[in-house]
Amino acid sequence: MNKGDQRKPNRLINEKSPYLLQHAYNPVDWYPWGEEAFQKAEQEGKPVFLSIGYSTCHWCHVMEKESFEDHEVAGLLNKDFVAIKVDREERPDLDQLYMTACQALAGQGGWPLSIFMTADKKPFFAATYLPKYSRMGISGLVEFLPKMAEIWHRDRERVEQAARDVTEALRKHAEGDAPGLSGKEAGGFPTEALLEQAYRSLEESYDPENGGFGGAPKFPSPHQLWFLLRYMKRSGLEKAQAMAVNTLKKMHRGGIFDQLGYGMHRYSVDRQWLVPHFEKMLYDQATTAEAALEAYRVSGDPEMAEFARQVFSYVLNDLVSPEGAFYSAEDADSEGEEGTFYVWKRSELLDLLGPEKGELAADYFGVTEAGNFEKGNSVLHRPYDDQAFRTEKGLSRKQLDDLIKEAREKMLRARSERERPFLDDKVITAWNGMIIAALARGAVVLGDKSYAEAAGQAADFILEKMVSEKGQLYRRYREGERAIPAFLEDYAFLARGLIQLDRATLDGRRLEQAQELAGAMDRFLNREKGKLEFSTVEENIADLPLYVEAYDGAIPSGVAAAADTYLRLGRLLGDEGMVRKSELLLEGQVGLLERFPTGHTALLTVLDDILSHSGKNSKPGE
Repeated sequence: MNKGDQRKPNRLINEKSPYLLQHAYNPVDWYPWGEEAFQKAEQEGKPVFLSIGYSTCHWCHVMEKESFEDHEVAGLLNKDFVAIKVDREERPDLDQLYMTACQALAGQGGWPLSIFMTADKKPFFAATYLPKYSRMGISGLVEFLPKMAEIWHRDRERVEQAARDVTEALRKHAEGDAPGLSGKEAGGFPTEALLEQAYRSLEESYDPENGGFGGAPKFPSPHQLWFLLRYMKRSGLEKAQAMAVNTLKKMHRGGIFDQLGYGMHRYSVDRQWLVPHFEKMLYDQATTAEAALEAYRVSGDPEMAEFARQVFSYVLNDLVSPEGAFYSAEDADSEGEEGTFYVWKRSELLDLLGPEKGELAADYFGVTEAGNFEKGNSVLHRPYDDQAFRTEKGLSRKQLDDLIKEAREKMLRARSERERPFLDDKVITAWNGMIIAALARGAVVLGDKSYAEAAGQAADFILEKMVSEKGQLYRRYREGERAIPAFLEDYAFLARGLIQLDRATLDGRRLEQAQELAGAMDRFLNREKGKLEFSTVEENIADLPLYVEAYDGAIPSGVAAAADTYLRLGRLLGDEGMVRKSELLLEGQVGLLERFPTGHTALLTVLDDILSHSGKNSKPGE
């Protein structure tokens, strides 16, 4: 019996979300998102404390351990607030809305997301991680919660007015930045100049030494690399390709990539791609593999093919369910600390491999006596090019290959004895669509039919288990339950994956399935003049319009995926109306694209495709 089984569960025990279940034995009287919680807040005259996070979030774990498992903090929350927990991966609509509020109120965002709001769902205060006690300028909950409760009871009208003001600001933001409502008169189509503007911005922020863009922290952002590879074809600028390939190589050889079990970690805390936040997300695997495949296709660099194959190896070994669908993520933490599963001491390698081979393997993987991580541990990375390493150590190619093969096998066996990070085994439709597309693309580019077979199994699972008899798609599946009406990104990424699967298999059934999904996306989410709604969830959230935003975050935007889907289907089916839907989405983004082109590179890649094939904005004589 584990520790949790000995304690009284709260309402979250009846949920399917792994994140909510992680909090099911907290002494906090948690509610899942729903009317029961808001009715209680209204009846008892209490504000709502909303906490949003996800199961593989390191700082979410820290806040739970420090505060939500603490009876003092729980007592304060239970006395004066109604506490609600939300899994951001299940409800990206709520996450987007309240993250926007946090960025407006606090000037920054992140997870865990902490929102204080009224019973009618209007936020008046926002923060991210909050410790139990105040430190380093961050308010602690034991001091903050009583003050917040006092202000609420003493000056409630002022607090509620502040909430109305914040909500009105959110409304203006949503209506100003919504697809089709970009704040600029529609009618003009985005021009080729936007592509050059985005390229120049990326070029200016490019880090030639380490790859990537800007300083620390560094996110993979493969959609920016897709754009560069596409732009090279248009412009002939070899530097565009070089920036993308070099960035991929630096990531492939860095600590952000698991050098033993493969797979991409979430992001790097430094500019060298050395020390990551160690969670592994399915969507990062999909987007990185697609970027590596495209880099291989245009450059012929064999390391790019190896990179994609290794990412697929991780996904097919560690994230695939028995039924063929793909799980969401693996945690960063194990044994109560981040990265414990992945890091090594030099002495461990010497003991495991013997002095001679251990020294060579430690040098190859950058494992030093001092370490590059906490407590003298090292994150594995490859500080040397293989050719340079062989030359320095006097090894032949075969000798190095044999050494690393033996070292890797023994290190993997030793690592398997460690406590493995938690696996989030929920199935998210959008993310499965992304990996279906990547695997199908891999089947074509690498000539490996097994990738298409794996993609096909995942597609069959989603279409069988997560679509209603009326064609309604669902967001999440876990333990036999499908739940939450799908969001735009679910329809768009799954349809895009099916289109890629059609290319890989020449199975016309896949194109029909993609067409049906695009039709459902149209019925449920596409309104007029290219305006897309975020979701089909029938819920009024503070009377706010929830339009999907077109900028790229950790994943390419749902708007870009929808535009790509419409465009590809329209061409394949000879349907000009569907092609026009793609163009309308782009027309609706002109203002946003001009203000921040590098934040919309996935959509600009679609624009490039349209301009390259349609002759729009062509120069005279072209």
